[in-house]
Amino acid sequence: MDDGFAEYVAHRHLRLCRMAYLLARDWGTAEDLVQTALAKAWLAWRRIEGNPDPYVYRIIVNTHTSWWRRRWRGEVPAETLPETPDPRDAASEIDDQAALWNAIGTLSPRQRAVIVLHYFEERTLSQVADIVGCSLGTVKTQLSRALSRLRVDPDIRTMSLEEVQR
Repeated sequence: MDDGFAEYVAHRHLRLCRMAYLLARDWGTAEDLVQTALAKAWLAWRRIEGNPDPYVYRIIVNTHTSWWRRRWRGEVPAETLPETPDPRDAASEIDDQAALWNAIGTLSPRQRAVIVLHYFEERTLSQVADIVGCSLGTVKTQLSRALSRLRVDPDIRTMSLEEVQR
């Protein structure tokens, strides 16, 4: 029944986890997304023709969107207040990356998926459209709206293009 499934998982697992992490911003959730996607892909493995990546990526994106819609995003009480950044501290690369990921985290699931698939997974817009399951025009619109929101984000507005692409 394997038909190359185990080989696919062995070669692509880390890349799938990385992509899922970029969507979910949590390693535990990312691993759960990949595990769920691979379980669903295994059930349909014999029907998948050609490269299985778009099929598996689409399962991950759809599952993440479904989980995101169900998740309660209200306030969570904390015993201690979070630290506030020292304004005198120079902006380090880690702070810039954290600011970028926080800004990406404010995007809708579809906008985040389009940004992650296009810029971080280096997929073409037509490949992104196939994975997300919408038209090329919708992908372009979502990408444009996401980039517009990121451009006005006060935490990353001062970052250079080179810093954003790191």
